[in-house]
Amino acid sequence: MKTRRDFLKSLMIGAVASLGPSAGHAWPVDGRRRKPNVVLIVCDDLNDYVAGFAGHPQARTPYIARLAQSGVAFKRAYSNNPVCAPSRSSFLTGIYPHTSKNLFWDKWYNNPVLKNSRTIMEHFIANGYHVAGSGKLMHHHLPSVWSKFKYKADYGPFVYDGKERVGHPSVPEPFRSIGSVDGSYAPLSDLPYGPNPGGKKGWIYGTWGKVNKFNYVDEDNRDPTPDERNAAWAAGRIEEFAKDESGKPFFLGVGFIRPHTPLHVPKRFFDMFPIDSVKTPVIKDGDAEDCHYADVYDSEVKGLKYFRLLKESYPDMDSALKAFTQAYLASIAAVDECVGRIIEAVDKSPLKDNTIIVVTSDHGWNMGEKDYLFKNSLWEESTRVPLIIRAPGVAVSGGIAEHPVSLIDIYPTLIDLCGLEGDTRKNNKGARLDGYSLRPFLKNPKSGIWNGPDAALTMIYAGASTGNDPARQHWSVRTKKWRYIQYNNGSEELYDHDTDPYEWTNLCDDTRYRKVKANLKTRLFRMTGRQEN
Repeated sequence: MKTRRDFLKSLMIGAVASLGPSAGHAWPVDGRRRKPNVVLIVCDDLNDYVAGFAGHPQARTPYIARLAQSGVAFKRAYSNNPVCAPSRSSFLTGIYPHTSKNLFWDKWYNNPVLKNSRTIMEHFIANGYHVAGSGKLMHHHLPSVWSKFKYKADYGPFVYDGKERVGHPSVPEPFRSIGSVDGSYAPLSDLPYGPNPGGKKGWIYGTWGKVNKFNYVDEDNRDPTPDERNAAWAAGRIEEFAKDESGKPFFLGVGFIRPHTPLHVPKRFFDMFPIDSVKTPVIKDGDAEDCHYADVYDSEVKGLKYFRLLKESYPDMDSALKAFTQAYLASIAAVDECVGRIIEAVDKSPLKDNTIIVVTSDHGWNMGEKDYLFKNSLWEESTRVPLIIRAPGVAVSGGIAEHPVSLIDIYPTLIDLCGLEGDTRKNNKGARLDGYSLRPFLKNPKSGIWNGPDAALTMIYAGASTGNDPARQHWSVRTKKWRYIQYNNGSEELYDHDTDPYEWTNLCDDTRYRKVKANLKTRLFRMTGRQEN
């Protein structure tokens, strides 16, 4: 059984090695420097609670912060569809959801446009790369787009009551009734049913359709979490790549689950955030009153329901938010350590100076703002994501780019940096890439000149009754100063981020901003290719 001590030992070895001098450039192939390698790390449900992104003052992400010091951090990077499946199928194919009409939970590989377009993985394979992956990358996994793939997505550890997965017993009702995924948070040391050696109850892995026990004795004697397992595999794979004398470049994708629910991580991460000292999100009383989300969605939609149930489960709202925030921050600290293990595997290898590292998330998460606890909103908390790119020889160290960009720009950026060739379409039924290379911001983070737009575009799905018609969905555009939201019933929201970073005051009905709103509305229609009414 792998133990926590094994994991920490390997992490410490990597940390010590990374303090030494650079290993130098990768070896040449046929007298030329080989194409750069790529490590793409995708976290799940990670909002801006990352050190340096000003999302939460207590966020503990030293490894991601260290990466940012050696590359460029994009402070205004946004998800194009802030829920798992459509976000991932979009940025891993480089095609907007409204272009492909893959708007929500349909399997991307059945979509008429996406199945005829190369994923980023397939395009790297076509350019001579070895493409390996593990964990949650695409929401709907398709093995054939990888040269090698190790572990499928595993959301565990889960709580198992002997018959089914359930919310952790320590989570109060009615929030626990949400279930084993979204209604559960606790440190692993809080054994769900007490010591139960040989029994059926307790922690299990998240493999669907079968029950695989997750063994836990204490913090130093337990099975690795799925994220730790993926980090260990990826670090080992990097070591293997470093020994490969063929000169073949690699693309390595690693998808970590946390801080996606259930928020179950080792106790030491919870201990970083004593419950009494946890700072809750800055929330304005009555903030939802001038918003229109509740006008277009039923009250049982997850974000509204989860907030209501969390509030009902505790004596007051402050204690409710402290409990959930503690678990969320702990999960972020846990995944940061896993990210760190991969970064340090690169840094102690001879591949360091020829390996691009990208760290991001599929979307953010609202932590109670506007009476909403979930992803899949058009507000800043759901749409904003961390995006950090270290590209040796191109990206400046410690750069901060503030121009609005989005996940759709990752694919064309890597094509540009790696010099990939060929059409990303498999045939004329596919679509060309919608994004633009971020190279100008890597070279000069303050640059205002690039080929892309001056706004980031986000869509959320309005429901099955709307089919796959982009014109019937809900939309947002985010410029450096403004966020404009348009719901499919015509209602609007407008926020000035220069004076209102928490989006507390909806200015859409203020006549002083009529021209601003009109310009943003025009920009929205232009970016989506729709005709303005």
